[in-house]
Amino acid sequence: MIRVGITVGDIHGIGPEIIIKALNDKRITEICTPIIYGNPKLFSFYKKGIKESDFFYHAIKDVSQAVNGKINLITCWTDEVKFEPGNANAAFGGKAAFLSLEAATQDILQGKIDVLVTAPVDKSNIQREGDPNFKGHTEYLGEKTGKKPIMLMVDQDLKVALVTGHTALKEVSKSITKELIIDKINIVRENLLHDFSIRNPKIAVLGLNPHNGDDGLFGEEEKNIIVPAIQHFKEQAIPVMGPFPSDGFFASGSYHKFDAVIAMYHDQGLIPFKLIAGMDGVNFTMNLPFVRVSPDHGTAFDIAGKGKANEIGMRNALYAALDIYKSRALNKDLSKNALKILTPEELNKLK
Repeated sequence: MIRVGITVGDIHGIGPEIIIKALNDKRITEICTPIIYGNPKLFSFYKKGIKESDFFYHAIKDVSQAVNGKINLITCWTDEVKFEPGNANAAFGGKAAFLSLEAATQDILQGKIDVLVTAPVDKSNIQREGDPNFKGHTEYLGEKTGKKPIMLMVDQDLKVALVTGHTALKEVSKSITKELIIDKINIVRENLLHDFSIRNPKIAVLGLNPHNGDDGLFGEEEKNIIVPAIQHFKEQAIPVMGPFPSDGFFASGSYHKFDAVIAMYHDQGLIPFKLIAGMDGVNFTMNLPFVRVSPDHGTAFDIAGKGKANEIGMRNALYAALDIYKSRALNKDLSKNALKILTPEELNKLK
């Protein structure tokens, strides 16, 4: 049974509610062992506001006590907390979220759990109460593992990765380089093979400027940076195509022709993704030594505690984590040579 560590997110947001609703599906405990990092009183409180809830858990002190076939709950804090659903500034929301994440991360790094599924957090609350340097799950896990993780937004018909992530828009242009784009594409290709069992994936690359810069009228990043990066793969007969103007690419449905899309910056990729995927999409963190997935939505303070939260994103995150874990185990013996990736230096030696 795959052991799934689940963090609670901001306790005044919808995290606890979507966890309860997602785990109400009895089929979950037939295919994995859920281990929630939270607090018994937290879930007793939120369970009362959910109709027809059959949510029951097995309280444990350590993962070694987890029971297959049951929902397990580890207590991460013993402080007396006043739960205020919907209050974005309520005390202990960020502290609880950080304690939950910290405990789950420690366990997965020690191999006590197999995959990590995270509920939504409010970054400013964690900065105020937990870690002043916290920039998000992705950056936190990167620091803990010494890796450079990349978000991959995943839906049934669309996968989107970013060249620049949580970067101010005014900094995007100066942050993009040919080498960075090549590096990101290589990481995406490797993860599509190992984590999704996609052989020789087709990848689309978006331009940065309107109309791909319109031959330099609106910018020259396309012809000076993006096109040379794409050409690097074309010279190796690797199916990387573009650059495509973002508006027409998504509006025409061209994304259906590709296994993944590389966007230059955050909103260029995530706005169309969330419009297309709706509540079904999940966020998978590539380039980590373990599997981490989360719903692609936020804390939704405006509906927290009202029993209105849609749990499909959390349930999809659970299923995606299990699928990726199994795919990674299946493909663990495949080397990077299976992708025929060459660095620019290696390619030059062959010319």
